[in-house]
Amino acid sequence: MTLPVEILLGLYLGLLTGIVPAFVAGSLGFLVRYFTGVTLPGFGVVVLALSIASVQGGLLGLVQPDIAQSPRLLVAVLVVLMLALYAHNQGDKLGAELPRRLSLTSIRQRTLSADVVELVGTMGQVTVRPTGEIRDMEGYPPLTPALRTTLKSGSWRLPADIPLTELESRLEERLRTDHDLADVDVTIDEQARATIVAAPPSGGLSRRVPEGQRAVSLVTLVPTGLARGDAVAVRTEDRSISGTVLSARTDLDATDDERATGEPTADGEAAPLEDGEAAADAEPTAKPTAATAGGVGRVTVAVSPRAITPLLETDQPQLVVQSRGTSQEFEAFALVRRAGHVIRRLTVGSTDEETVPATDVTILAVRRQGSETSGRRHGWVFGPGIERALEAGDEVFVAGPESATEAFAEAVAR
Repeated sequence: MTLPVEILLGLYLGLLTGIVPAFVAGSLGFLVRYFTGVTLPGFGVVVLALSIASVQGGLLGLVQPDIAQSPRLLVAVLVVLMLALYAHNQGDKLGAELPRRLSLTSIRQRTLSADVVELVGTMGQVTVRPTGEIRDMEGYPPLTPALRTTLKSGSWRLPADIPLTELESRLEERLRTDHDLADVDVTIDEQARATIVAAPPSGGLSRRVPEGQRAVSLVTLVPTGLARGDAVAVRTEDRSISGTVLSARTDLDATDDERATGEPTADGEAAPLEDGEAAADAEPTAKPTAATAGGVGRVTVAVSPRAITPLLETDQPQLVVQSRGTSQEFEAFALVRRAGHVIRRLTVGSTDEETVPATDVTILAVRRQGSETSGRRHGWVFGPGIERALEAGDEVFVAGPESATEAFAEAVAR
């Protein structure tokens, strides 16, 4: 036969016998790179491909004396090797790019649709609104009509550059804080519509009392601006007792409308109602950050159990607010700013070492997700000795010069 015919026959035989070696080489390249992070050597791929091709050629009856002595065999071997090396290269690349932890949790890391994101300056924000009815949570009493209406008509502005699971967690935390809910579960879709399942407040005061302490109510002169969480000292005739304010209310805080409608005072006790039916329909509203206007009033303080008797026996307790000093968090931020650095909170979108620049940026803390918590975030892991490398979806605090921090933010957000 002529040389062109031999070459064509060699190409045909190479394609016929090279499919199986190429599939095996590609699969092995992917598996080795995905599970070990190591690239399979090319020499091993060549030996493996030739071995499989020779066995396959023998089974197909292609290894014959006249074929072995013709140029078509050389062409067929070259085709088999090229197919195997190409398949191995593609499998190795796929093993390097595919996420190591592929689970239902990671698949659910959806983001918001672009048409619901609002740009405020350089930051994207989204307004989340409820959809459908506010459902009652199983195992809890039903929501009151007023609270159900408040939740259904509410809207909440949240950052738009975080995954939906983080949006759900933040909205749940805000609903618990704003409405003092016993429990709440939120699901948000790509159009920023929230499905809310909630449980009404229960045992508001008892849940605020620290473990091992007791709540005691006192009638005394209340300093102006006193609010829940303030550290105070209650002075009696012979001793001073430290405690934490759980609630405070004075005569100047209560308006005529509150006394008529029966809305709760700051210590959780409603004013007298003239109508018994109105008392049943009254809706408690949480005022966690309300400060008193000062004057004579009632204060509920969390103290140790052995301090209860001295407080109840005293006739004229005196309330003194203790100083907490300067916030160490603000001092730390001031020192960072004074050094010419900035602190930014970022969500990692890319962890490719080739795209992340080697800058002077320091990773201060990382918050990651885990399958054992159904996609919920773990607590913050503080550095600088972060144990694991950054992964897509991680939330990080970074510090460094402004230009370097901006470059790092652009790189990891790709």
